[in-house]
Amino acid sequence: MSIELPNPHNPLKIGTRGSPLALAQAYETRARLMSAFDLPEQAFEIVVIKTTGDRILDRPLKEIGGKGLFTKEIEEDLLSGKIDIAVHSMKDMPTLQPDGLLLDTYLPREDVRDAFISQKFDTLSDLPSGTVVGTSSLRRKAQLMYTRPDLVVVEFRGNVQTRLQKLNDGVAACTFLAVAGLNRLDKSDIITSAIETNEMLPAVAQGAIGIERRADDTRTAHMLDAIHHIETGQRLAAERAFLAALDGSCETPIAGLAELSGNTLRLRGEVLRPDGSERLTIDQTAPIEDGAKLGTELAKILLDQAGPNFFSWHTT
Repeated sequence: MSIELPNPHNPLKIGTRGSPLALAQAYETRARLMSAFDLPEQAFEIVVIKTTGDRILDRPLKEIGGKGLFTKEIEEDLLSGKIDIAVHSMKDMPTLQPDGLLLDTYLPREDVRDAFISQKFDTLSDLPSGTVVGTSSLRRKAQLMYTRPDLVVVEFRGNVQTRLQKLNDGVAACTFLAVAGLNRLDKSDIITSAIETNEMLPAVAQGAIGIERRADDTRTAHMLDAIHHIETGQRLAAERAFLAALDGSCETPIAGLAELSGNTLRLRGEVLRPDGSERLTIDQTAPIEDGAKLGTELAKILLDQAGPNFFSWHTT
């Protein structure tokens, strides 16, 4: 296939949020495309787009609309042609994309674990009763309240730097961040300890970068195919099918992780009541090619077990 590659006079425009982590992910995408097609940095343009989720930092996500708050403006610019591709943290992505857009390219997945960050304690199990913990994640909050109902959880929104500053200011004694994000920011040194996945199952697609494009853009499709990581795509197919069947959003505490071993895919999933009073878990395997089917099936099993009021905020 012969395509006209981007050049300094007609660069490929990469859309991204403006946080240091989002920019690091855009730079990684650019570097992989430069390497794959032997292109100079000037053949690409990084376009920073401010999203609603970036502008409103004083309220929990569930109060202002959930995951789409970090993607809406970026996807509008992609559809209009202002940018050619959009780089996303996959754990922020809704399971459905707008008509005309495809999300089918993933970079190699980073460490999936959550990082425990504290200046006072070494591990989560070291926290005394009544310790104040800061997190903006409903999943982490529910998991904490399930395993440690004696802790006090406070809202902790903002980018990595903002949350670390809040920790320094004594707003909380500890917080959690994704190990992947800290690795990509070259800040792994601030990780007090990584939490193993059998102790805190990560968010669906945690550690994965996804690249979105227009469905009719054949040049971009060809270029992205050269940097797509197949194994990450196989894992995310299962995890995102699980999330989609659960109708997952930022208002729903859901965790899920797919892992590959030979030709077998193992999927672990869990759903929790928002107050952490109950947790349902599941763990099954299937051939890799049946990963998405497995995700859907496991979600249906958990939904049947949960019943109609499991995710209600007004628990009795």
